[in-house]
Amino acid sequence: MLKPELIEVINLLEYSCGAGWSTISFDSEENMVRTILKYIAFRYGKYWAFYERLFGATPSERLDYLRLHGGFHSIGENVSVNRGANFTDPAYVRIGNNVVLSDCVLIGHDGVVGMLYHAYGARVDSVGKIDIRDNVFIGHGAIILPGVTIGPNAVVAAGAVVNKDVLPGTIVGGIPAKQIGKVDNLLGKLEKSTAQLPWADLIKNRKGGFDPTIEAELVRQRVSYFYPEG
Repeated sequence: MLKPELIEVINLLEYSCGAGWSTISFDSEENMVRTILKYIAFRYGKYWAFYERLFGATPSERLDYLRLHGGFHSIGENVSVNRGANFTDPAYVRIGNNVVLSDCVLIGHDGVVGMLYHAYGARVDSVGKIDIRDNVFIGHGAIILPGVTIGPNAVVAAGAVVNKDVLPGTIVGGIPAKQIGKVDNLLGKLEKSTAQLPWADLIKNRKGGFDPTIEAELVRQRVSYFYPEG
C-alpha cells in the first residue's frame, strides 16, 4: 500500500504528465514515483523539494539540479552543497572548483532598500557578488554578505559572518569574520594529529572526505575510542 505522500505525488504526476505516465513499467510503485518525479524536477524545475524530502537526493543529484535550475552565475567541478544551504541571489554567486558549502547562507542583497523607499521615497540599490574561488570550505551556520570574494584555498569557520574578502590561504571566523589562521598550518596540524589516531590506517586508504566502504568501521573504532567503558 502506498504512503499518503506517494499518493499525493501520483496526483501531481497525473496533473503534470497526463494519464499516459501509468503505462510505463517499473519494478515497484515507489521506484516509479521516484523516477518520474525526478524526471519532472530535472526537466521542468518543479517539485524538487518534494523529491528531496521523500527520497533524499544524493549530493551529485543536488548539484546537477542546481546547475540546471539553481540560477547561479556558474558552478565548478567537485562541488558539494548541503541541503540546508540557502542562496538569496544565486545569479550573483560564482562557485569555483573543489568547494564545500555546509548549511550556510549566502546573501546577495540588502533588503533595507525596500523599507527606505516606503519610509523616505529613496530609490537606492545595495547588491553585490559572492565570488567563491577554488578550494574553499564554508562551515555550518556561516553567513556570507554581499560584495565579497573568498579564496582561493580558504576556510570560513562555522558561525562566521563574512562582510569582507577572505584572503587566499586563510581561515576566518567570528562576527564579523577575522583571520584566525592559515590553511597550510591547519593542514600540518591535522596531518600530525591524524597520524596518532588508532584508525590512521583507515584514513590513509579513504577516498575523499567520506568513503562509504569504510565508514561503518571508522564509526565503530571512533566510538570504542571515545567511550572505552562501553
